[in-house]
Amino acid sequence: MKTVLHRADTRGHANHGWLDSYHTFSFANYYDPERVHFGALRVLNDDTVNPAMGFGKHPHENMEIISIPLEGDLEHKDSMDNVAIIREGDVQVMSAGKGVFHSEFNKNKDKQVKFLQIWVFPNKNNVKPRYDQISIRDLYRKDELYQILSPKADDDGVWIHQDAWFHMGDLSRGTTVNYKLKGDNHGVYLFVLEGGLNVADHELTRRDGIGIEGVNEIELSASSDAKVLLMEVPMNV
Repeated sequence: MKTVLHRADTRGHANHGWLDSYHTFSFANYYDPERVHFGALRVLNDDTVNPAMGFGKHPHENMEIISIPLEGDLEHKDSMDNVAIIREGDVQVMSAGKGVFHSEFNKNKDKQVKFLQIWVFPNKNNVKPRYDQISIRDLYRKDELYQILSPKADDDGVWIHQDAWFHMGDLSRGTTVNYKLKGDNHGVYLFVLEGGLNVADHELTRRDGIGIEGVNEIELSASSDAKVLLMEVPMNV
């Protein structure tokens, strides 16, 4: 087993006034050669956007972009003529492919919006851009890991152009769950949203992350009520 531990207070940080962003991996003006990516997982940003503020229209290409709102309402517009609001309990995915422009704004004028912005390297380039958004409320299972993303369009959650699987968990204190990896030469990156978890002999707390590779299965034990995002990705990219 090989692990890489990223404590919450070691992340890159940029406060632009309207945007307060923490970067698990190198992003924008934050660069750490030891923290460029974990396999196909390239970006994990923990963003807070002030009321009525947001990201103006900007381009992306050849990246799978996943947004997971944690609080508030985020308005999305793109060059594919999509206009949508994503809220807590939703997951949004955009395959940038051969090129797309989009913008994201806090829809509310009286409260912040908080969301995770995640980028995954695709397994094929220059695809036709695509957008999707779903509610994961019906997938929710208390004290279990429930799938929110996969490589398959007919599976639970959204899908992306990569052999990756994302799961979320809302675990009560004392709960233990196991996750069995689905792919060969894959790793798992866990990001603790709230509470405390013991994973691979490490005690993790809010916004800590850990990458694990070289195993077929991992065990998660909740040392307090905990919420976690688990991302399985290929390590060879």
